[in-house]
Amino acid sequence: MGRYVLYGELASGGMATVHFGRLSGPVGFSRTVAIKRLHPHFAKDPEFVTMFLDEARLCGRIRHPNVVPTLDVVTTQGEIFIVMEYVAGEALSKLMKAATAKNVLMPPKVAATIMSSVLHGLHAAHQTKDEHGRELGIVHRDVSPQNILVGADGAARVLDFGVAKAAGRMQTTREGQLKGKIAYMPPEQLSGAPVTKQIDIYAASVVLWEALTGRRLFDGETEAIVLARAIEGCIDPPSNHNAFLEPAIDGVVLRGLARDPAMRFTTAREMALALEQTIGLASPSEVGEWVEMVAGDELHRRAQTIAEIEVASLTAPTAEPKIGLGKQPVVAEPHSQVSSISVSRPAISLVPPRRVSAAKIMVTIFALLALIGGGLGALAMRDVLAGPRQAEPNRFEGAPKREIAMIGPATAAGKAAKEPVAPVVTRVVPPPPPVAKKQQPQCDPPYTIDPATGRKKYKMECLH
Repeated sequence: MGRYVLYGELASGGMATVHFGRLSGPVGFSRTVAIKRLHPHFAKDPEFVTMFLDEARLCGRIRHPNVVPTLDVVTTQGEIFIVMEYVAGEALSKLMKAATAKNVLMPPKVAATIMSSVLHGLHAAHQTKDEHGRELGIVHRDVSPQNILVGADGAARVLDFGVAKAAGRMQTTREGQLKGKIAYMPPEQLSGAPVTKQIDIYAASVVLWEALTGRRLFDGETEAIVLARAIEGCIDPPSNHNAFLEPAIDGVVLRGLARDPAMRFTTAREMALALEQTIGLASPSEVGEWVEMVAGDELHRRAQTIAEIEVASLTAPTAEPKIGLGKQPVVAEPHSQVSSISVSRPAISLVPPRRVSAAKIMVTIFALLALIGGGLGALAMRDVLAGPRQAEPNRFEGAPKREIAMIGPATAAGKAAKEPVAPVVTRVVPPPPPVAKKQQPQCDPPYTIDPATGRKKYKMECLH
């Protein structure tokens, strides 16, 4: 699938399956990601395909640390994949279930911190604008514990805007079709009234009530019973079920759960600030420690799975990327990075390109260095054995000397301004002719004998 490699399944929801994935770059860069794949029987439905692409388009415009970001969208062989950031954490629904099994309640400050982060993320989505500066009117419509991820780093993030509604979306949902979970829907949504951001505030308040009390707000054996109780709207203050809560907390929660949308908080950020001022916030390390205490075993198993995937991505044989169905490593328990769980299907197997091992690269480098070093050593030994070099004769000794004469203007500024500047002339003076050496007189003997008279005649040049 291009530069992405798909591995085992994280979880499967009603609309898509989420897989472990690896992004493999051309220079060895890689990172773990979560890849959402639309179910094949939905990929042929234009409405579902449009909804799936709308999720990527909308989430791609939301920029906030409390929203799981969309990194890429890939289409191949008639299937659609959304690449998301992988969050090393657990869904709030599983954390609440594990806490109930251990008979422990979530600390109020931890609950307030998680929901404050969720509300800030929702506010960022509500305020998201298009390229022309117009608000898109994004509403999540499915805020629930399954769609809230709490990381081991202590940060909470909202995910799955797959059923989000925006004023400018390309395709609207079918009339009368209810999406999301009934227990978290406000009365106006259940009655089919226009959807506004107030329904996200109501749903977040339901999640907050359940996190503080450790129980469901609207529960029932069937959806009809849950629907009836949600429409009836009889809500107890959370302090009735948790003696450690102060009455001031009840006011914040019940205001968010008001049946009249006008009586709720105006914005999600306003409710987040009210939580921070009333309950206070826990530090990220405190939230992370609580997550480790409740779901540490599952987080460790998932970290081991990620480590095995990273090792497999480094030792895979060379092959061109090919996409197809194949067996994948079995994950101990599905990770909840989708809204709901359904029957899982085979994951996509993609063989990554082989990477040259680091050992082979190092051996090659050392061999080249040894070869270069041997050549330099041989040259050095040749110079040593050849002995000292003889000095080369000076090729410039005896060459004719040249003189340069510089003719220029006077140095005085005033005089230079009045008189024209003469050009610079270079005169080459030829060398003097060589002086002939005098022959030494032959003075041995210093005389000659006249053959006619037999007398000696002394040489004049020998008398000096």
